[in-house]
Amino acid sequence: MKNSTLKFLLIISLILNISFMGTAGYQYYKQSAYWTSPFGMKIKKGIFLFEELSLKPEQAKTMREKAIPFRAEMGRRSIEIAKKRKELINLMRADNPDVKTIDTVISEISKMQEEMQRKVTIHMLEEKALLGEDQQQKFFDLIENAMTKGRYTGCSPTEHN
Repeated sequence: MKNSTLKFLLIISLILNISFMGTAGYQYYKQSAYWTSPFGMKIKKGIFLFEELSLKPEQAKTMREKAIPFRAEMGRRSIEIAKKRKELINLMRADNPDVKTIDTVISEISKMQEEMQRKVTIHMLEEKALLGEDQQQKFFDLIENAMTKGRYTGCSPTEHN
């Protein structure tokens, strides 16, 4: 093979490797820049739902300090639930699925989801306790909006009575 052909192939290979590495790095960065909320929404890390409230600096600090470990715990629990769901799918793939084992895994998933919902509820009540009455109203409007993945429009006072 000619020296010039070899150099050309080497340059093409180098360009491909750099582009693959760049794409992989970008995808990693893009994934690590977001977290999944308990409602299934992708939210940028460092952005908190409560930042849309008119918080006093000490309220914001306290809520942020509580939110970071809460997010980490919810992330761990979500991963555990996803692993159980994968286990369930693998059990169902079998030629002769064991229905009792499948029922056990379904019960385990349900229990994990129930525990997660309790943790979310307790966290929300703790956050609510830090807020004034108007802030509480907006807080639950934001949560309701996040759950429905809509846009914040607020609720009229009669909708809550």
